[in-house]
Amino acid sequence: MLQLTSDIVLEAASNGISEIVKLCLKQYPELMWDIGFTNKLIEEVVRGRHVELFRLLNAHDTIPNLRYDIHRNRDLMEAVVGWSTGYAPADFSGSAFLMQRELQWFEVLENRSSPKIESLKFKVKEDENDPSSESLKFEKTNERRGKTYWEVFVEQRKGLLQEAGQWMKDTSSSCSFVAILITAVAFAAAFTVPGGNDDNTGLPIFLKKTSFMVFVIADALALFSSITATLMFLAILTTRYAPKDFLRSLPRKMILGLTFLFLSLAFMLVAFGSALMIILSERWKWIYIPITLLAAGPIVLFAILELPLYVEMVESSYCPRLYRPVKIWK
Repeated sequence: MLQLTSDIVLEAASNGISEIVKLCLKQYPELMWDIGFTNKLIEEVVRGRHVELFRLLNAHDTIPNLRYDIHRNRDLMEAVVGWSTGYAPADFSGSAFLMQRELQWFEVLENRSSPKIESLKFKVKEDENDPSSESLKFEKTNERRGKTYWEVFVEQRKGLLQEAGQWMKDTSSSCSFVAILITAVAFAAAFTVPGGNDDNTGLPIFLKKTSFMVFVIADALALFSSITATLMFLAILTTRYAPKDFLRSLPRKMILGLTFLFLSLAFMLVAFGSALMIILSERWKWIYIPITLLAAGPIVLFAILELPLYVEMVESSYCPRLYRPVKIWK
C-alpha cells in the first residue's frame, strides 16, 4: 500500500499537483521516514520548479536536513542548475522576473546545503554505457577545467540572461520616455496656472480657491514623482546587468520606477481635473461629477489590466512564496 502511495505521490509531484501530495502525506506521514522516497520527491519538485510543493516539503523540515547529506546536496544542485523553457510559469511578468525566480531557486537550495557544497565542481564525462553521448556529473575535483554550480547555472541561462537584460532595457526606455513627458508637462503647468495671474500683484487669480490648491499640490507631486521615476529607469539603463543583479537590485528598481510613474500619471490626472473645475465651476456647479468619473476611468482601467502583474512583481521581489513555508495539516 505504501509503495503504491509513494508512486502516486511521485507522479503527482512530477506534474505539480500539490493537492494530491498534501493529502497523501497527511494520511501516510510515515512516507517521509523513507530517505529514498524523500530524495526522489525533492528532486522531482526542484526539477519541475513546483513552488507550492517545495513549501510543503519545507514545512516537514525535509529541505533543511539537506545540510547533513552531501550526496543529496549534489543531486539537488544538479537538478536546480538544469534549465528548460518548460520551467517558465504562466504568471511571470517578464524575462527579468523569470530569471529572478531561477536565482531564488538556486539561492534557497544553496542556503540549505552543506558548506562543503562549494568545493564540488561540475564536470562533463562520457557515459560508460554509451560512449557517443555525454552525461552531466558532479564530483569533488581541483582541476582548472572544473566549474562550480554557479558557473554552470549562469552558463545554462545565457539566453535567458540576454532576454532579461533586453527586457529591462526596452521597458526602462519606454517608461523613462513617458516619465520625461510628464515632467515637461508638469513643469510647464506650474508656470501657466489656470486663470492666469493678477497684473498688479503677480499672484494667481484663483489662489484662494480650494480647487486651485489641489491643482498646485497635484502638479508638484506629479513633477517630483516623474523625476524620481526617470532617475530609477536611468539607473536600470546604466547598470552592468550581472546575473545576481536580477535577484534583488534590478527588479526592485523596476518596481520603484513603475510605482512612481503610475503615481505621476495619477497626480497629473488630478491636476488636470482640478484645472478644469477651476475654469468651468463658475458656470456649471455640477461639473466636478463628470470630471471625477472621467479621471477615475484610466485608474480603473489600469487596475483591471496591470495591477495583477504589478502585484506579482512586488510579491516576487519582496515576499516570494518560495521562502514562505506552509503547514501541511491545514
